[in-house]
Amino acid sequence: MPVYTYKVLDSQGVSSVGNLMATSLYEARCDLRSQGLRVLSITEQKVAYERVSLSGTPGKHSSKLIAVMGELATLLSTGIPLLEAIRSVAHQQSRLVRVTLMQLRDRVSSGASLTEAMQEMPDMFDPLCIRMTEVGESSGTLDTTLRYWSEYKERSMQFRDRVTTALTYPAFVGVTGIAVTIFLMTFVLPMLLESLVDSGKPLPLPTRIAKFVSDLFVLHGAELGIGVVIIVAGLFFLLRTERGRLYWHFILLKMPLFGLLARKQSVSRIAFLIATLTKSGVPFLQALELTAKSVENRIIRKALLDAADAVRSGHDIAPAMQKTDAFPMSVIQVFSVGQESGRLDEMLDRLASDYDRQVSKTTERLATILEPVLILALAVFVGFILFATILPILEAGNVL
Repeated sequence: MPVYTYKVLDSQGVSSVGNLMATSLYEARCDLRSQGLRVLSITEQKVAYERVSLSGTPGKHSSKLIAVMGELATLLSTGIPLLEAIRSVAHQQSRLVRVTLMQLRDRVSSGASLTEAMQEMPDMFDPLCIRMTEVGESSGTLDTTLRYWSEYKERSMQFRDRVTTALTYPAFVGVTGIAVTIFLMTFVLPMLLESLVDSGKPLPLPTRIAKFVSDLFVLHGAELGIGVVIIVAGLFFLLRTERGRLYWHFILLKMPLFGLLARKQSVSRIAFLIATLTKSGVPFLQALELTAKSVENRIIRKALLDAADAVRSGHDIAPAMQKTDAFPMSVIQVFSVGQESGRLDEMLDRLASDYDRQVSKTTERLATILEPVLILALAVFVGFILFATILPILEAGNVL
């Protein structure tokens, strides 16, 4: 239903502005006039939806939508009807989210299911949310499935925030080190070496090395900058292709420490999501396929899809996962024992929590180690420049 912005005068001549929803401009004008208001202007509000990706990197409003689904699940669990629950939640949100929810409510009130209404807004609701909503509507457990989805998304965002916070300071130190290096090599060092070069005396090896690097920055700084920009742009466009992402994710998994970290992060996401989906009533095979589509690492995604194909062909999940050679043996054993005992949900929840703790601790330790290492590297570099500058002065004075 369209949203209209109006400006009106009341019976006392006081002007006011506001918004209302109506099926047409004529109906909106009649509605205002029936309240004894004189319509000065009324225009349809054009809502341009911002793209929100909840399956990958969150968009601007993803956290708001996650909170909305959690509130909606709470209201539904208390017995409030769906339409009334959506209306209640919508009034507390920002304009974009509120209009989206009201359009969702209008589609449901016109006879569509909540799943069908969400499918008409793929930029706002990811396939995982739509599928879990469909299962919840068909089984009568919509409040539970929406709560599971909200908890999963909130947990994913919290994990990403923890990793980002832990690596912010090392990244700041690294960027500062690069900036200091460029400043010393292009401004400070040439001035310090100028008098030493003019003296005509042979320079020590450390001084010659520092001078060579400084001259490289000064004489070919533009070429180096253009080269770095070209390389970064090339890598950016390469990583936007499927083949480029595949190569990068393969290299990432092979890295000594970061590969283990990325693998554990993916396993934690897979375990928690499969447990969430199966508890929501999604069949195990469909849960595997939905989980694979939500995994960012293309190598692990392909391995999970291969395992799903093997399960579809009648094989057990454990041998199928072992054949892909992408999962630790402990993870394969959890799937095997959980499937045999019928407690797969519970065991996957424990596995996800355990791996989540491991990733958090590893990230914190990595950040703790990186900070002094970067600072030490920066101190060594500055010390080398200082030594390369003072050494010829000391030699000239016959101190050494």
